[in-house]
Amino acid sequence: MTQIDLNCDLGESFGHYVIGYDEQVLPLITSANVACGFHAGDFSVMHQTVERARENGVAIGAHPGLPDLKGFGRREMKVSPTEVYDMVVYQIGALQAMTAAQGTRMNHIKPHGALYHMASDQQKIAEAVIQAVVDVNPDLLLFGMDGTFLTEVGEKAGLHVIYEAYADRTYQTDGSLTPRSRPDALITDSDQALAQVLEMIQYGTVTTTTREKAKVRAETICVHGDGTAALAFAETIRRELQDRGITIKAWQ
Repeated sequence: MTQIDLNCDLGESFGHYVIGYDEQVLPLITSANVACGFHAGDFSVMHQTVERARENGVAIGAHPGLPDLKGFGRREMKVSPTEVYDMVVYQIGALQAMTAAQGTRMNHIKPHGALYHMASDQQKIAEAVIQAVVDVNPDLLLFGMDGTFLTEVGEKAGLHVIYEAYADRTYQTDGSLTPRSRPDALITDSDQALAQVLEMIQYGTVTTTTREKAKVRAETICVHGDGTAALAFAETIRRELQDRGITIKAWQ
């Protein structure tokens, strides 16, 4: 029987600013990637998100990003591997403490935004991220895309890699995501998103923006919690996968 995890980036509000639909999405997903205060989130939001995830039986993961609150961590920065190592250790440590204080534990790690793509494309950045995970908690699962330095280095380091695919992002012929700077980067129609998810799960391929097929491995499906269609996507995808006999469950 096929098992699929549904993950979502959560805890991205901070102070008086509310971002995303965390409370509505949490009952529909199985893994939450919790912002750790650099690209979004703050200590109170982290506490609340961990608490709500625990109450909903949702696996909790760290979502470390670049220190770019204004840019939401989606702008690439010139940072050294040493700086990347330090910032990832710092953010994992913050969430690990928050989960321990509530009698629960972290399950996985997934870098955010530009850091995710930098670690996917640059071996030295990937090595810094992976070393941080190994040094703090090597039992964490690693979420990442197939064919990237992030997952390649993670596997070599002995981490349990869970391959991620996206419901609401379009793909290029090399299997990479379409850059957000392009108008066709995002999928806003739930039927299109569902069709893409089903293709990835059933056939291991995705239809690219040029209508070609690219190979993709999909063990966890990401739906972005800050998207306007996040709730509708999560509801549709969960319902349709369950109707097809696919088990919706977090990897442990």
